[in-house]
Amino acid sequence: MTIRVVHIIEGTSVDGPGLRTAIYTAGCAHACPSCHNPSTWAFDAGRDYSPAELLECIKQNGFNVTFTGGDPMYQAKALIPLAGEIKRLGYNLWCYTGFTFEQLLRMTEPMELLQYIDVLVDGPYMEALRDTELRFRGSSNQRIIDVQHSLAAHIVVEDTRYV
Repeated sequence: MTIRVVHIIEGTSVDGPGLRTAIYTAGCAHACPSCHNPSTWAFDAGRDYSPAELLECIKQNGFNVTFTGGDPMYQAKALIPLAGEIKRLGYNLWCYTGFTFEQLLRMTEPMELLQYIDVLVDGPYMEALRDTELRFRGSSNQRIIDVQHSLAAHIVVEDTRYV
């Protein structure tokens, strides 16, 4: 199974704490007005990568990882094996999505992918709620969620280190 990727940024500091390898997946149907990445909306944008190719890039860089896009949850099934390997190697994994955490809990493959994600930035970008003072998100409706604590507690637990 391959993963459709528009761009890989090695050493970014805007998609989570520290330097990270950000994997920009193709495909997003949210079409948020004033999105900063409309080039990632097309599901056929970019090219196909094998999980092994992406893992090699991650290991070469040695940075923690962020899935972004587009919306990675549209490719959750393909990302699950990669996410498992990322975690097995000890990397921290962030993910950005236009879906809410609550929506993802009702979706089979995204729910499975959540098992490997440390921090989820959820919700659509809303131009009316844009706030340039926020860390790691564009609008105030978006939450920075500690996924593993949220899954264990059965409620959303925001990661207060970044709020």
